[in-house]
Amino acid sequence: MSNSSSITQFLLLAFADTRELQLLHFWLFLGIYLAALLSNGLIITAIACDHRLHTPMYFFLLNLSLLDLGSISTTVPKAMANSLWDTRAISYLGCAAQLFLFVFFIAAEFYILTVMAYDRYVAICKPLHYGTLLGSRACVHMAAAACGIGFLTAVLHTANTFSLPLCKGNAVDQFFCEIPQILKLSCSESYLGEGVAVVFSACFSFGCFAFIVLSYVQIFRAVLRIPSEQGRHKAFSTCLPHLAVVSLFVSTAAFAHLKPPSISFPFLDLVVAVPYTVVPPAVNPLLYSMRNQELKDALRKMMTGYFSEAINNLFSSA
Repeated sequence: MSNSSSITQFLLLAFADTRELQLLHFWLFLGIYLAALLSNGLIITAIACDHRLHTPMYFFLLNLSLLDLGSISTTVPKAMANSLWDTRAISYLGCAAQLFLFVFFIAAEFYILTVMAYDRYVAICKPLHYGTLLGSRACVHMAAAACGIGFLTAVLHTANTFSLPLCKGNAVDQFFCEIPQILKLSCSESYLGEGVAVVFSACFSFGCFAFIVLSYVQIFRAVLRIPSEQGRHKAFSTCLPHLAVVSLFVSTAAFAHLKPPSISFPFLDLVVAVPYTVVPPAVNPLLYSMRNQELKDALRKMMTGYFSEAINNLFSSA
């Protein structure tokens, strides 16, 4: 038996026991991670460099890409390193930092997704007030609020989780430090502090989800009243990617954290965690760029300019 004061490291759940499968996991996660870095990096660069994309919708998309990069960089590199070096260890402080950063990025991302629903609602249902309601100052304040809410949520959960005495070993049944898995190691039956944090997060999440649902009810009602088929198609093309991202994020995260403890098994927890920790950061840029012609044009222009400059530099140096 051990307690939290004597624990210096935790042992994360390994994806596989054989060396071949460990290396396969490393290369698979490396590919997903590089795809997430490249796709989100391209979106961030395109939005930052193209003045035509300096609008509220793309400002929030830029913030979403930054948060996606942060969330996947918090969990995946450590999992890859453990598979590559055939180890499961993560230090006590490293585990606390990983939990804090992951909760921060996830909470801030959910708030940004809520703000993006508000942006689409104003653009479609109140277009004449768009510039007033979503001016540059308002957008910056909303992005700052996302960081503030994420920071507060992360502090509450991290402080309450690691303040509990841990006496059931140091083996975490997950490939990263996740709150439910850390709580399983606690020998305390009282989770009052974490209970308060959970209630706070649940109220925040439910409020955001309800706001997104109500926003899209109003959006779809407004879109269906547009007489032009081209106008309806354009409106849907700006809304459907966001709706797909929200659905993927909420459904996988909700199942991972709200499923009954009776169906909690290490392999199942591992499989369920991947869709909401690894997949969204790599898939979100694809969902947003597929139906967004402005973004595709900006990416094409940026890539064409980059390759043209590279070829010119090559010939000039020769």
